[in-house]
Amino acid sequence: RKVRMLLEGELALYSCHLPLDSHVEVGNCALLARELGLDLEGRFAHYRGAPTGWWGSLAEATSPSDLCARLEGVLGGAVHLIAGGPERVERVGVVTGGGASFVQEAVEEGLHALVTGEGSHHSHFDAMELGISLLLGGHYATETFGVRALGAHLEQRFGLPWDFVDQPTGL
Repeated sequence: RKVRMLLEGELALYSCHLPLDSHVEVGNCALLARELGLDLEGRFAHYRGAPTGWWGSLAEATSPSDLCARLEGVLGGAVHLIAGGPERVERVGVVTGGGASFVQEAVEEGLHALVTGEGSHHSHFDAMELGISLLLGGHYATETFGVRALGAHLEQRFGLPWDFVDQPTGL
């Protein structure tokens, strides 16, 4: 029904997921990482053989709670912090959406904190046992950066008008 409505209205629909998460210029992960003040240094969070997440370092180490406050400011909403890592956070990974399953890989990369959208019940225990802070900002809230950036890029490059229809889920 939704696609038919778009076709009848002569509207275009573009859908992508992982490529938009991982792109260096218009990707959710890279854009959110930069908004947090990270200098991008590397890739991690491999899914089906390709890295989806980005990691980088803060210019100055901070506490997990201060990083949480910074993320709340960027996302404009509450963030759940599982402070399982060191008292000072410098190396931070970002995997937007449902990236809590990459906690082990983040630890292997030497990261102090992992920023993602959502996690399962066992994510809490994984983070605490593995010694990393986990920040859960909401699946939807962490995945709007890329589509907005892509829309702006297409408008600038091709003169295509676009609208972002914000439909927050609270999840």
